[in-house]
Order: sequence, then structure tokens, then C-alpha cells
Amino acid sequence: MRDSTYAWLVLAASVLAEVAGTMALRHSDGFTRLIPSLITGLCYTAAIWLMAVSVRNLAVGLAYAVWAGSGTAVTALLGIILFEESASLLRLSGLGLIISGVVVLNLSAQ
Repeated sequence: MRDSTYAWLVLAASVLAEVAGTMALRHSDGFTRLIPSLITGLCYTAAIWLMAVSVRNLAVGLAYAVWAGSGTAVTALLGIILFEESASLLRLSGLGLIISGVVVLNLSAQ
């Protein structure tokens, strides 16, 4: 597997770990519940470690922008789906802009 392909897969795993940590954070009740709190810490630790591994072969600015944008978009979508958060036209438009920005950043890096 090419180094850049591996780096992108590791970055995707980092995004998933960050999103899982945020979902656990929602259930930690302000870090008063042990298991969700531990899951939050472990997932965030894994997300940062995986990000560090991915930037060995990716530009740090690009990797961070993709990580932050993707994590934000996925977390917001899960909030809408799982926690019945608002799905207003303005919110969905913002998510579309985040996703578009991530795509443009990827295209510009190539």
C-alpha cells in the first residue's frame, strides 16, 4: 500500500475515533459517568495519536483541515440523527459548505 493511501486511511480512522469520543462525551454527563468518560478519553487519545501518524505523510495543514471539517460534519449529522437536533436549512447548508471545503482542499493538494 502506498504511504499516502495508508496516511489517508489512518486519518479516516482518526476522524472516526474523534467522532466516537464526542458521542461518548454526550453520554458522560459532564464526566460524571465512568464508562462514557473513559471511552471519551481513550477515543480522543487515539484520535490524536492517529493524526500524528497520518501527518508523517500528509501536509499538516491539509490533514488538520480535513480532520476538523470531516469530524464536525459527521458529528453534526449524528446529532441530527441520534439526538434529534435541528435539521434546519441553514444548518444543512453549513454542513454542505464544510463538505465542499474538504473536497476543494483535497483537490488543491493533488
